[in-house]
Amino acid sequence: MAARFIDHWWCCVLLLFILIGLSHDINAEETSHSVEAIVHPAVNFQQLSRNSLRAIFGMRQRAWPDGSPIRVFVLPDDAQLHNRFAKEKLNIFPYQLRSAWDRLIFTGTGQAPFLVNSEEEMRARVASTPGAIGYLKRVNIDDSVQILNIE
Repeated sequence: MAARFIDHWWCCVLLLFILIGLSHDINAEETSHSVEAIVHPAVNFQQLSRNSLRAIFGMRQRAWPDGSPIRVFVLPDDAQLHNRFAKEKLNIFPYQLRSAWDRLIFTGTGQAPFLVNSEEEMRARVASTPGAIGYLKRVNIDDSVQILNIE
């Protein structure tokens, strides 16, 4: 009877370790594919509030706190990463961004962000444009850009 209990106990322990290992792999994959706001390396800000980020991508905030102009880069409206960024980082729906941009263009009070066609182009344009901001999957971020932490 005691041997049977010990065998059962070891099976439970082994199962627990397997589940912990699987959850670690799943969390690592989710983290590597999470969407992050990125900025040009010369941008002196590494942390920003969600409201400020929303104002920047809504094209209402046009300059960094030091006065330098902000250049906003986005993927097409139908891109999955664009939708994830809007929902997860800005806490708004993508159509709300489009509506705000269209209103600025129609009234002549502003312009839409710069459109890029791929994540590779996003990284290259943000890395080469002073004051630039955009977004990428964490797995696609390298040293040419810096991650902007959102409070």
